Amino acid sequence: MSLPGAPLPQAEPPALAGPGALLWARLRRLTGVGAALGALWLGGLLTFAAHIPRAPEEETAATDAIVVLTGGSERLEAGFDLLAAGRARKLFISGVYRGVDVRALLRMSQATPSALECCVVLGYSADDTVGNAAETARWMQAEGFHSLRLVTANYHMPRSLVEFRHALPDARIVPHAVQPPNVRLDGWWHWRGTAGLIVSEYDKYLVAFLRHALGL
Repeated sequence: MSLPGAPLPQAEPPALAGPGALLWARLRRLTGVGAALGALWLGGLLTFAAHIPRAPEEETAATDAIVVLTGGSERLEAGFDLLAAGRARKLFISGVYRGVDVRALLRMSQATPSALECCVVLGYSADDTVGNAAETARWMQAEGFHSLRLVTANYHMPRSLVEFRHALPDARIVPHAVQPPNVRLDGWWHWRGTAGLIVSEYDKYLVAFLRHALGL
């Protein structure tokens, strides 16, 4: 309580925000944004890994073609087995090295050349998954085909479907995921090789998804 006639105490002026305070506030906001993006990325990674197919879909209906993306002998074997079982009229193998012919691939898979050689077509122009989709789309259009069974590794299937559905929007695509023997999906975070592979594939999947979603 102030005495009559005594000067009133003056309030302390608010502290002025200097350059250091402004910089600190911006850093805190950036840290918060980074933490939120990191949490979204991690949640997406866990969801991506959980939805990697463990086995091919039980789809028995025949398609016009079987398309195998090179990258492992187990993919070729699955493609030749599907062709031998009559699941399609032709087998297209995308991303083959130049100089490799059908007979060489059949020998690698221990398939019978005389039974399958007539129905196997090789594509040599693709260097990556985007190229696989573009090369396959051109071949499908030339053949007049409208459906395909896509054979690739299970961890590669989500990104492959993004690219193939963009390149072939009107085609029916049946995924046929192959389990590579060295990819351990159960407890994948405990295995350095599998964990690195899944993280890398997830990042590539995000890039592919965003590229098409944004129309880039």
